[in-house]
Amino acid sequence: MNMLKRLTRKETKLAVVGLGYVGLPLAAAFAKEFHVIGFDRNEEKIQAYRQGHDITNELGDEALQGAGIDFTTDPKRLQEASFLVIAVPTPINGDKTPDLSPVRGATETVAKYLEKGSIVVYESTVYPGVTEDICRPLLEEGSGLLCGRDFKIGYSPERINPGDRQHRLHTITKIVSGMDEDSLGDIADVYGAIIQEIYPAPDIRVAEAAKLAENTQRDINIAFMNELAMAFHQMGIDTDEVAKAMDTKWNAMGFRPGLVGGHCIGVDPYYFLYESENRGQHSHLVSAGRRINNYMGKFVAQEIVKVMLRSGLDPIHSNLFLLGMTFKENCPDTRNSRSVDVCQQLMDYGLQPLLSDPLADPEEFRREYHLDLLPEDAIKDVDCLVILVSHAHYRQWSLEDLKKFYRQQEGRPRILIDVKHQYSRPAAEAAGFIYWAL
Repeated sequence: MNMLKRLTRKETKLAVVGLGYVGLPLAAAFAKEFHVIGFDRNEEKIQAYRQGHDITNELGDEALQGAGIDFTTDPKRLQEASFLVIAVPTPINGDKTPDLSPVRGATETVAKYLEKGSIVVYESTVYPGVTEDICRPLLEEGSGLLCGRDFKIGYSPERINPGDRQHRLHTITKIVSGMDEDSLGDIADVYGAIIQEIYPAPDIRVAEAAKLAENTQRDINIAFMNELAMAFHQMGIDTDEVAKAMDTKWNAMGFRPGLVGGHCIGVDPYYFLYESENRGQHSHLVSAGRRINNYMGKFVAQEIVKVMLRSGLDPIHSNLFLLGMTFKENCPDTRNSRSVDVCQQLMDYGLQPLLSDPLADPEEFRREYHLDLLPEDAIKDVDCLVILVSHAHYRQWSLEDLKKFYRQQEGRPRILIDVKHQYSRPAAEAAGFIYWAL
């Protein structure tokens, strides 16, 4: 009997290992069809989920409460499952090399409880070869079973876009791959029960490479726009106006400059660079894109100081507020946030910026960065307001709404740094703001 029938008839269970931005929505989707065990070692996270609180904000509390996921921190429960999905983070080390310790750890945990007839599918972003050359031996060693005879493996790259309410799990095209024809068929069938479009890759390495390629492509295109923006600033040209004009061409791609952080676009290119270098191929273009995007925090900080000085303000003794400290809009995740780069660069200049974000967890942010997030009612007597991340909450504010945050002193300049072009320059300047945008 194939895997889909066994799962549908509740003769076995499906387990998702790692319940973050990728794993939680996946577990919830599978739980509509199968008995799902949601495993994570983080007891605080599991407790929040059991209480119906979605800390990722991907499902929302109401959907989480009705999801029917069997949450656990007990790894022994994994032996109840025959289809196991590993969706743990794959970060980078301080030297920008891949940190495979989470995926290795998850693999070793699964291996201890792996049963014959199981299928293990990886969704964690890795460089080509990790699933077969690193994870497969770990599974065999830890289980005493033989891959191909006793269990099968596959890879299906995640395409979760945190904060995106349009491109959801069930509507995207899902790449799947397996170690052989039989495993590919089973994996495609199981994912096909919850996702409309399935794309079967010819082998696991192609699927692994596709994930790196799609995010590296975005990184390079944003780097191109960032480089244009820095040059156009020197030329006195509005980059957003250039981009809007450029987008009138039929094959325009619609990219905009910005701060590139997070755990996908800001990380995945390093996985590609690592394996490419190991094979003797140096990727000049990808490396250049990473350098440009990593520099943008410093560039924005420099421009903030320049605008304040040109406006007659003393930056060190002015009230500077940074809004939006997550890595992207409408998402509470602060990992690898480039907004923090802006803050730290300003602090290096001797400034003391104040920070706020309606979505980020203040305690988690303090643990990660040793910086405090202030509530919205603390935003007052501002000289320079910097909107780094354009949350939907901020987009509700009109230019008139913004004025209440500023120091109420006649003749005092109101500086608005609008990194994501939330407002139009003519409207902002007509409203009396000194305006800068990336």
